[in-house]
Amino acid sequence: MPTVSAHVAHTLARHVDHVFGVMGNGNAWFLDTLMRETSARFTAVRHESGGVVAADAHFRASNRLAAATATYGAGFTNALTALAEARQAHVPLVLVAGDEPTSGPRPWDVDQIALAAAVGARTYTVGRADAAATTVIAIEHALTYNVPVVLAIPYDVAARDAGPVPPAPEPVLPGPLVPAGPFDAAAIADLAKTLADAERPFLLAGRGAWLAGAGPALGELAAATGAVTGTTALGRGIFPDDRHDVGVTGGFGAEGAMALVHEADVAVVFGASLNQFTMRFGELFSPGTRVVQVDTGSAATHRHVGGYVRGDAALVASAVVEELAKLGAGPSGWRESVDVPALRAHDPGPADGLADDGRLDPRAVAHRLAGLLPADRVVVSDGGHFIGWANMYWPVSSPDRMMMVGTAYQSIGLGFPSVAGAATARPDATVVLTTGDGGGLMALADLETAVRTAGGRGVAVVWNDAAYGAEVHVYGRQGLAEEPMRIPETDFAALAGAVGAEGIVVRELADLERLAGWSAEPADARRFLLLDCRVSPRVVAPYQEEILRASSAR
Repeated sequence: MPTVSAHVAHTLARHVDHVFGVMGNGNAWFLDTLMRETSARFTAVRHESGGVVAADAHFRASNRLAAATATYGAGFTNALTALAEARQAHVPLVLVAGDEPTSGPRPWDVDQIALAAAVGARTYTVGRADAAATTVIAIEHALTYNVPVVLAIPYDVAARDAGPVPPAPEPVLPGPLVPAGPFDAAAIADLAKTLADAERPFLLAGRGAWLAGAGPALGELAAATGAVTGTTALGRGIFPDDRHDVGVTGGFGAEGAMALVHEADVAVVFGASLNQFTMRFGELFSPGTRVVQVDTGSAATHRHVGGYVRGDAALVASAVVEELAKLGAGPSGWRESVDVPALRAHDPGPADGLADDGRLDPRAVAHRLAGLLPADRVVVSDGGHFIGWANMYWPVSSPDRMMMVGTAYQSIGLGFPSVAGAATARPDATVVLTTGDGGGLMALADLETAVRTAGGRGVAVVWNDAAYGAEVHVYGRQGLAEEPMRIPETDFAALAGAVGAEGIVVRELADLERLAGWSAEPADARRFLLLDCRVSPRVVAPYQEEILRASSAR
């Protein structure tokens, strides 16, 4: 007869096509059924944190729910940092975990429900009579609220007979938030009038707009108003026409582009939380800019917002376009009066690629890589000082092709397992990891996972400055002892070779040309490529300087 674990596996497999994790006592029966009897694929990772990270990246790259799995105890606690990151980033996933017996904790058990709650994740515990239904409820919760959930299988019921797997109901998910009623109609009409009267309109879109499928509607709105456009770091590429797009706002933006945004008289923000980095710590817009936010939350999320429309980004954008047509409003002409592509260009760094200490200038490396990386790339970023370089220099075609796993929780060390999630979600694309030496060493257990899952479609760029860069730039400047901030220079190229990848030590720009040759080879004839870039720790990313200025002003 099917076990409780089999009920979970069969029900989960109806809604996810991929599970990532590490096998142990607490999830062995679940994985046995999953692999023998369902169509869901399982990818083994080498650290439990990596399973959650891979499921997280899989969703970000595909908008499809994935699952992670871990055993009880140490397996579960190993996954907590990644679980916290998914919760902070509003990423839905299901972590199937073993748990203590229903009879009570053993000497080695911990209160996993309390630990999950501490990082914001709800736990659903299955039993003999309700395993399938509970699995559906957990999936429904994750997708409704865009959060990770834990699906716990107590150890003493995992292998118990539970009878035939019942036909569990489908998850019931909310539809888009439709603006309706006289107040919403008035707010949309007022927004349309505001845009019609604007001389320098600006549209800003974030990840929420992408999840709402608002790209086409926002493109129509931008054309109807003649607006300059821009995005958050998680919304890049959402506007169909990038000729008038300043790119990412905030510290990742070019100074000329950000100065242009500061000139806007009206700014409308779709699906973005307006965090301190997007808003340049309150300096993105001028004091005279009228800022209107469109989102599904109950209220505006920044003190500079002067108007708020609650509703689905795509529906509101389309409704505003209709109102503009009724008003007979034409485009402002602002975006045609400025050379936006020229303003969004970033400093290419020194011509020879070297900083004053003889190591590579990361700006020059990033600029050169932008011309060498395959156009079909999906970029996954670990956390650390280096995040500025990929975000500034490597454009992508849509928001699901650039993901920063770790930044929501201010974590490092989640990079290598992110490759597995992105590679399984986008088997047609080249997956490019950008990571630092500190985070790379922390995630080293899953270097093998990245190489195995991405193979000849994978590239890792390691910004190797022999330091925890952000700490050096923040605390080293304050005179704190730098020894804890320094890392003995590590040969990542050799480490890559040890797990079957091709590793290249990059000490001058010419060494990057191997990427051109690699890209020209058939994917099935090449190995995962790791570029160990020996960059200078003295070059500070502009976003980091912005943070330092804001901190010193407080």
